[in-house]
Amino acid sequence: MSRDLMQRKTRPFWLHALLALLSLYFFLCAINVMGSGLKSIGKETTWLADAIAQGDNPLVALMASVLVTSVVQSSSFTTSLIITLVAAGELSAGTAVFAVMGANIGTSITGIIVSLGTLRIKRQFRRAYATALMHAIPNVLTMLLLFPLEWVTSSTSPDGFTGGILTRIARWITSTLDLGSGEKMFNPIKEITKPVVAAVESVAGWLSGGNVTAAASIVAVFGLIVLFFALVGLVKNLKDALLARLEGLFTVLIFRNDLLAWISGITSTVAVQSSSVTTSLMVPIAGAGAVKLRRVFPFMLGCNIGTTVTGVIAATANPTAGAVIVAVSHVIFNLTDNAIWYPLRIIPIRLAKWYSALAMRRRKYAFLFLGTVFLIVPAVALLVSELILYSD
Repeated sequence: MSRDLMQRKTRPFWLHALLALLSLYFFLCAINVMGSGLKSIGKETTWLADAIAQGDNPLVALMASVLVTSVVQSSSFTTSLIITLVAAGELSAGTAVFAVMGANIGTSITGIIVSLGTLRIKRQFRRAYATALMHAIPNVLTMLLLFPLEWVTSSTSPDGFTGGILTRIARWITSTLDLGSGEKMFNPIKEITKPVVAAVESVAGWLSGGNVTAAASIVAVFGLIVLFFALVGLVKNLKDALLARLEGLFTVLIFRNDLLAWISGITSTVAVQSSSVTTSLMVPIAGAGAVKLRRVFPFMLGCNIGTTVTGVIAATANPTAGAVIVAVSHVIFNLTDNAIWYPLRIIPIRLAKWYSALAMRRRKYAFLFLGTVFLIVPAVALLVSELILYSD
């Protein structure tokens, strides 16, 4: 037994809880640190704005987000980054909504990778791969429905706000919270993270020798790095503290009916702040036959709802109207996903079972779906978009 494994087993619950709280605090600090750096960069130079301006193309925003989320394997990270960019004024809310759709698709890759670990046992692989697809397929189908609808209905209102039907619904909901465009409301999270932001800015100023642009770049990059590691620490400690206790309840209580499975998907994902963790945990359990596949589907839908909480936290840390609009649109996207595909669940479930059977007979199809949806299509779409923009 390795030393790390022994330490993990002997580490008490309270210590995991404490480390999770510390990770959450630094996660919030990182969002504000990164936002501070991006705002300063935006004031001093236009290179960042010029780079992100390519995202004005909805397809670029979507595919770039799929690609980034597939690489980092965390929609929480990508969504938090998108919301921070909006709060910093470096990305429009209308464009960010398309990027959030891509993050929803990219997060499905983790479960599929986990399922590939059962390739040698055909029957188990078929169930495990079908479980992973039950997370990916509804996200892809919902994107195929909402992306063109959002794009076609996108327009600019007299007050200069640009967005489609999804963005406008989110804006209407946000307006009920009394948030004016770009106006910030008092938030205690901002206050408790202020000392850390000030300290990082001070150190960055000293390291840069007084160069404002260099200091802002250091602050933004440092915030990005801390955001990633804080999210990893948050997920790891919550997983060690809670999921081990939940696993024994799966077959006894959680999957007794669809409603319980759905609620469990929401609560467990909120608890660990990562749908990648909860859906990936479900893959081997369902693959072993401990849970019926028809009960897995509502659990996956619940996970999609639960994963929106990270975006809400990020928007709370930077409470501008645009940031909240993006967070709310993320919730709306996943609520729509649930509202459409639970009543029509026979479609994604049968698609998942059919393709998993095909992948079981010919393993190349398992890798084909993985490479095509998460790497090839986003990369090709980005390349074509770049060529079109360049030719123009």
